[in-house]
Amino acid sequence: MPSNVPTFAQLLQACEFSAVHLELRDAYAPTDRFEAWRRGERIDWSDRVSWWHSYDQLITDTVARGVLIRRARIISEPVSEYIRWEHYVTHANIAAGEKVRWLPRRRTTDMSLPGNDFWLFDNRRGRVHHFDGTGAVVEDEITEDPDLMKHLATSFERVWERAIPHEIYKV
Repeated sequence: MPSNVPTFAQLLQACEFSAVHLELRDAYAPTDRFEAWRRGERIDWSDRVSWWHSYDQLITDTVARGVLIRRARIISEPVSEYIRWEHYVTHANIAAGEKVRWLPRRRTTDMSLPGNDFWLFDNRRGRVHHFDGTGAVVEDEITEDPDLMKHLATSFERVWERAIPHEIYKV
C-alpha cells in the first residue's frame, strides 16, 4: 500500500535553506559497518568509491543547492563504543558537506530538550524518530505543528551554540 509520508530524500529535496539533525542516544541498533569497525576493520578514506554512499551524495547535492545541513550529537562521557565509531565515520558526513558538533551530556542539565532525535527542515517540517530499547527505529513521525517546530528549532540552536565542532572534539 503506498504511503503519503515523504521519504527522507523528498524532505531534503523540498528543503530550501536549512536542515538540522539532533541525536540524543549513546547507541543505536548495530549495523554491519559498526560490527566491521568493532572487528578492527578501518575505512580507507583515500578510496572514496569504497565508502561513498547514496546518503552522502544526497547531502552533497542538497548543500550544493545552498541548504545548510547541521548535525548535533549529545553524548555521555566517557563515550560509548558506538559513539567512538560514530566519531570515526563522521569523516563521511563532513566530506559530504554537513557541519557536525558534539555536546557532552553533562553540559545540558539546564536545557529543555526534546525526548527524541529529530530532523527539522526549514524550521517548518519535522521528522521525529521513535526508537525501541535497542536503538532500532520503530517509527518516523512527520509533523508541521508550529509549537513543536519552534521547540525543536530553539532546542537545536541552544545545543549548537554550546556544542564542540567535530574538528576539535576528541573521543
